[in-house]
Amino acid sequence: MATATQRKASASRPAAAAEGNGATELEDNEKFYWTQTLYRIPRPSKADWDRSNVVVRWLIATRSSVFIMTIVSAAIGGLLAALEDRFNWHLFLVCTFGLVLAHGASNIFNDLFDFKLGYDTKNYFRNKYGVQPVAAGWLSQRASLTYAFSTLSILACISLYLFSIRGPLIIYLSFFALCALVGYSFTKKVGLGEPLVVLVWGPFMVAGTHFVVTGEWSNRVALDSLPCALGAATVLFGKHIDKFEDDGQRGIHTLPRLLGNMPARYVSILLMATMYLLNAYLVYLNHLPVWTLFTLIALPTCIHTSKVFLRDRPSSPPPNYRKGAWPLWYVSFAFVHNRKFGMLFVLGLLLALKWPLYVSQLVKIYA
Repeated sequence: MATATQRKASASRPAAAAEGNGATELEDNEKFYWTQTLYRIPRPSKADWDRSNVVVRWLIATRSSVFIMTIVSAAIGGLLAALEDRFNWHLFLVCTFGLVLAHGASNIFNDLFDFKLGYDTKNYFRNKYGVQPVAAGWLSQRASLTYAFSTLSILACISLYLFSIRGPLIIYLSFFALCALVGYSFTKKVGLGEPLVVLVWGPFMVAGTHFVVTGEWSNRVALDSLPCALGAATVLFGKHIDKFEDDGQRGIHTLPRLLGNMPARYVSILLMATMYLLNAYLVYLNHLPVWTLFTLIALPTCIHTSKVFLRDRPSSPPPNYRKGAWPLWYVSFAFVHNRKFGMLFVLGLLLALKWPLYVSQLVKIYA
């Protein structure tokens, strides 16, 4: 049986998270592989950067390890379409690829704008957990814009292609995406970053993917997207709480800055609890299959993460804290919880394809 000391040490160690792993500095004898960019935000050396091709540099610059949140949202939209027997692999893959490109372009613009506004200096929080190519001097501002507009060019071609199939709504959705990916860097500074994330990773991505696949917009699907969308918001809350002091020194008014440190942590806990309550309510309404309640498996992680949010951020990494995860703290735990919840949600939808089961069916069986 584990001792109390062992349990305490274990509790302070988050599982592997894309954000948390991102700060991992490569050991002198550790070789940099491009695949590292897909599951953590690496800190390659300047020599590694110079040796990398343009695709690997793009993956580093876009922080591609966080694309999993976008892929999960797209998968939910596609699976909800599949439950209606209206799935189209071709359109689903094209849409998902476009959303990933949009996410990547947004991250490039965000880093570039933060640098130009004087926020991303060498001692800013962003540069402590992962390399910021522009701030590091590895990527010029002009080259960064080239990456961003090249990505947008491909995205524009995808939008035009989908417009030819699905009509005018694609143009409206694309315009919203453009405003969101370019404007996020500014909205987060006035407390609107977290609400925008809920809107983007929820109704826009999930209902948008469903629309691309089926050809019909569904407000019901937009509502069904909210449990996972709230999870994305908790990740951003965690990140902004982690850099609470740094943002205050630079006059960046994120929502946690406006709420206050402790109130923001309470809100994060409330959002995590709401994910489960809303999921259960949507199952009760027959919007979602019973299998999506598999998300309850993540409840212990939610409770543990909530306990972390109730405690003040330590001044230094605790014993056995994952090497390289520091200075990330709240966001690491929030990311792990959100990833687990989202994966279980997707698993529930996959099971429903084989064994569709809704509350109304259970009522008939046991009535």
